[in-house]
Amino acid sequence: MSMLQVKDISYRYQHETVLQGITFSVEKGELFGILGPNGSGKTTLLKLLSKELSPKSGTISLNGKMLSSYSQKEFARIVAVLPQTVEPSFGYTVQEAVELGRYAHQASLFPKWTDNDKKAVTEALQQVDLWEKRDKGVDSLSGGERQRVYLARALAQNPEVLLLDEPTNHMDIAQQMKLLNTLKRWTKEKKLTVIAIFHDINLACLYCDRVLLLHNGEMIGVNKPRHLVDEQTLQEVFQTSVKRQEHPSVPKPLITFLPNIEFRERCGDIRDKVTVIADNEMITIKTMHPFKVLSSALVGAGLQWATHFVNRHVPKDYRCDDACEEMKQYLRMHDFDIHRTIGMMTAVRLEDAAYVHMKEKCFSLLTVVTAGVGNAVDISKAWEREMLTQGPGTINMMIFIDGHLTEAAYAQAMMTATEAKVKALFDEQIIDPETATPATGTSTDCIAVAASQTNTHFEYAGTITSIGKAIGRSVYEATRQALQKYRKRRREYQ
Repeated sequence: MSMLQVKDISYRYQHETVLQGITFSVEKGELFGILGPNGSGKTTLLKLLSKELSPKSGTISLNGKMLSSYSQKEFARIVAVLPQTVEPSFGYTVQEAVELGRYAHQASLFPKWTDNDKKAVTEALQQVDLWEKRDKGVDSLSGGERQRVYLARALAQNPEVLLLDEPTNHMDIAQQMKLLNTLKRWTKEKKLTVIAIFHDINLACLYCDRVLLLHNGEMIGVNKPRHLVDEQTLQEVFQTSVKRQEHPSVPKPLITFLPNIEFRERCGDIRDKVTVIADNEMITIKTMHPFKVLSSALVGAGLQWATHFVNRHVPKDYRCDDACEEMKQYLRMHDFDIHRTIGMMTAVRLEDAAYVHMKEKCFSLLTVVTAGVGNAVDISKAWEREMLTQGPGTINMMIFIDGHLTEAAYAQAMMTATEAKVKALFDEQIIDPETATPATGTSTDCIAVAASQTNTHFEYAGTITSIGKAIGRSVYEATRQALQKYRKRRREYQ
């Protein structure tokens, strides 16, 4: 049997229907979220669940018993409520205000304070980080601290069900995370049932087992966040553009709201949007505005926005226990913003870099490659090797595109570029020195695909698409040119 059951409830304020036909259930130990825009009926629903209002139609039951049959004190022993706004407890200390939460557990008109009461209040104050301020007046606290006082008062009831209206309101990020981490832990350890209104969709997705989505007083759906929170539904409900992605650390959806900013540019030339500065120490490519990048770079790996792209020359005997951190220090020393910089390393002479520019009718691109193959590897034979061949190597590729790529296109562009690199190695007859078989790359290859995200939209970038063909051709040509320069220089030194 569910902890809470709501069946076809409706509610009207005078002649206005604010909730219509709402049906759902909440299980014991569940963290259940309520989402919806302002005016969707979220707070009214919570007031119905807390007995502050009575439904005009439909039923609500708690532990199999109709909500209307509970006395107020009996109800308070089971359910604690934290509304969005609470009357200030002027004249009370923090501890005194929290002690009010124990009223429901008093058996007579004259309170008899017990060890259980004291323990409940102490734990509640500690859980909201207010134990050190227990003797301060509530009216002397900040808005966020007062919110935590009232939350502690609700927790002191030791309820089975906790009803919260935007519980993280007025809290800073650290306090929000600590509170929600604690609530989530209690749902598992204490089987506490939490029903909360959320303003922040991403917090609800991170912590809720299920969410109820309301719009104009009607139920859009109730489900796990990953099933209910999708772009089309949110755009219809909240009337704004959103992008759904996956959270980088946990299997939860992450919603990004998109500003109404349009870039209307005519198809130009990528060379007008990037500046290349090269010397013996580094190749630096600066973009006019941030480019969206997918890279395997030492600094800036993954998907991000960047304005500077650095390919740094290091000695052939370069060794470092933490190359990533050393590279970050190097970039900071040269006044690069590491949050907007893609950083690569190579032992190849930078004057041997190859630059290939291509311009088509609706897009243009620039590919920059440095190549050394002293540690060339045949990936199909790599499992046979006990260690990597020592020697200068690394094929670094940077591809700059004046166009708009989807995430699928970014992934396909990486594949296309890699295939083109492998073919270039084959045609240049690069051999894995340990296995004597054709090499497919080096042990430290690096790639960055950067797009302006303006002008022509590319859904895909596979080898049969126009953008894919251009990427493949430019990478192939640039890689061969760089390898030829590398080999020529090696012969000159011999």
